[in-house]
Amino acid sequence: MSLNSSILFVALLFFSFSSFSQTSWIEGTVIGKLPDGQKEKLYGANVYWSGTTSGVTTDTSGYFRLKKEASTDQLVVRFIGYVADTISADSGNLLQIALIQDNQLDAVEVEYRQKTTTIDFLTAKKVETIGERELLKAACCNLSESFETSPSVDVSFTDAVTGTREIQMLGLAGPYTQIMRENMPDVRGLSSIQGLTYTPGTWVEAIQLNKGTGSVVNGYESIAGQINVNLRNPANMDRLYLNSYVNQMGRLELNANLSADVGERWGTALLLHGKSNAIRNDTNEDGFLDNPLSKQFIGLNRWELYSDQGLHLQFGVKGTFIDNLSGQNDFTLSDRGSNTIWGMQMLTNRVEAWTKIGKVNPERPYESFGIQISGSYHDQETFFGLREYDATHSMLYGNFIFQSILGSTNHQYKTGLSFQYDDYLEEFNQTNYNRTEVVPGGFVEYSFKGSERFDLVAGLRGDYHNLYGSFVTPRLHLRYLLTENAVLRGSAGRGQRTANLLAENLGLMASSRDFIIQGDGSDKPFGLDAEVAWNYGVNLTHEFTLDYRDGSLTFDFYRTDFENQIVVDLDESPQEVQFYNLAGESYSNSFQAQLDYELVKRLDLRMAYRWFDVQTTYGDQLLKKPLISTHRAFANLGYETRDHWRFDYTINWQGGKRIPNTSSNLDEYQLAETSPDFILMNAQVSKYWRDEVFEIYVGAENILNFTQEAPILSSETPFSPYFDSSLVWGPIFGRNVYLGLRYRIR
Repeated sequence: MSLNSSILFVALLFFSFSSFSQTSWIEGTVIGKLPDGQKEKLYGANVYWSGTTSGVTTDTSGYFRLKKEASTDQLVVRFIGYVADTISADSGNLLQIALIQDNQLDAVEVEYRQKTTTIDFLTAKKVETIGERELLKAACCNLSESFETSPSVDVSFTDAVTGTREIQMLGLAGPYTQIMRENMPDVRGLSSIQGLTYTPGTWVEAIQLNKGTGSVVNGYESIAGQINVNLRNPANMDRLYLNSYVNQMGRLELNANLSADVGERWGTALLLHGKSNAIRNDTNEDGFLDNPLSKQFIGLNRWELYSDQGLHLQFGVKGTFIDNLSGQNDFTLSDRGSNTIWGMQMLTNRVEAWTKIGKVNPERPYESFGIQISGSYHDQETFFGLREYDATHSMLYGNFIFQSILGSTNHQYKTGLSFQYDDYLEEFNQTNYNRTEVVPGGFVEYSFKGSERFDLVAGLRGDYHNLYGSFVTPRLHLRYLLTENAVLRGSAGRGQRTANLLAENLGLMASSRDFIIQGDGSDKPFGLDAEVAWNYGVNLTHEFTLDYRDGSLTFDFYRTDFENQIVVDLDESPQEVQFYNLAGESYSNSFQAQLDYELVKRLDLRMAYRWFDVQTTYGDQLLKKPLISTHRAFANLGYETRDHWRFDYTINWQGGKRIPNTSSNLDEYQLAETSPDFILMNAQVSKYWRDEVFEIYVGAENILNFTQEAPILSSETPFSPYFDSSLVWGPIFGRNVYLGLRYRIR
């Protein structure tokens, strides 16, 4: 799509609804004021017109939208535990309603089970919010382990040596998903794979997951989807939260979250994490450790300004230290450089800082601006046998956002400027791959909310990359309410990213494969073009009530077409990995059906089926992408008793996966063309006392003890040309039992 046609695409959408039905609407947010002056967003508050049955409930952010009634302008707002309020409401203004906590409640017990995962009916984008209770269904020691009960995200090991887990969405590798921390870029660059382990699970308050292209406000890089992680903040977290975890592999983790008020206007939070794994495991007896020996320390300190004048200010700093050691069972650091015993070390030091400033115009509450600034320095020293890979990444990001309306709140827009700076110094096998990327850009996003049934969000951004030149990114999201309980959404848009070939393929370094980069010798990163793809999606969500219990059905289909992709070719030769620009087709088709239902009181069921068709042109052949299962079935059961026991069970069936060609290897190092299918089962039981002040949980992963046979080719001769630990299609470690404790002071 050319620049002119892209601008016309959004311009037509931008103005085509200016004469749409001028039905009057009331919208706003509802918050609760606590006795200590803090505020909380009220999810599920009732908002209705006085003397009528016309009303709605607020979503997870406290937001509501309600059609104007001709008979009255008196709006009633109620929420359990707060004093109800009645206000006069006029259309065209964004209301901010604050309820005061009621300390004199009548002796009436009200029981309400909030869903652990929710999908907002009111937004044009389908956003799946994974709450804290959903995360507690599994061990969830870090972000890469936080999706075990979500069928939308696949998690797999990159290799059989480093212990690295990689997520996949829509059948595409993790780097095609934009991962943010509170709407700022987080896991990218050198951390694009390993960075998921830099966020401990106990730090996570909620995760918002969006398939397909995201908002242009957040940049141009998302292709498969966006994952936004909200961390605990001093305004609404526990004063003290302690967590300990240990498993039979010898992994020990300790976590401490602390918050405090500093004066009347400031709050601060200190989040600490430590991990140790000092036990050498080799359950499959292949001579290699099943998981790395590890030392990990991560700390974060954040500050937030409490203000009732429309000003929002926060800043923070985070430090990460990780030392992973793996390889053959008897390997120690003193053996580094040996050609008789194979080992690996990955040493990471990282520091990050950020600030966010926002201001709402008190005279025009629909008008606001925000500034986001973040920076990081990442230093990594790694060796794999006789290979060495050392790299640093300096990053600076800035984003300015202005939000207002066009005439009325039916027509809203966001516009702003962004800046992305990345400086990479990479050395692999004594060859330097250094580059500096500078990308200034601007964006505009228009939202139409003038109809009860129809919403639209259309965005366009333009960016200039100092190595790739200028490009435009159009994106569109549509929502149509078919019935009161069924919503249909569609999306389309473009994404572009720079492939970080070495950082994103660390697992391939744990092999004897030669790295062959077929670049053109230009100043472009690795001499290769940018990756560019178009993503199109449609999804249907239907909520229902059956036998007085709520449920939902969700269907979605997404297709991703690549204009260019950096092909990672493992099929040309089992002794090589080749990287080159796409010359042919590359696409991904993804279909998922999901059912959520409360089978009996307090027993929740989630079932899903997912189908992938992911194909790429390797050389001159269009082949299935390797190590991705075409079919997957999933089920999760969660039950909670009245006396505070919780039971969670997950079963996951994965179909066969194509294995890269190994036919030219010696017979003993040749693999089948397709892996077998397999089943994984996980379960957890937890018990809490005194309003969740103290909790103990015990669980087991991979209950059936299924493992991939011989995950490392030529493990007995790791310096031979047949050594390869990257062809992993199943679990490496068998059954894993764990125990954990939680303690909190609210």
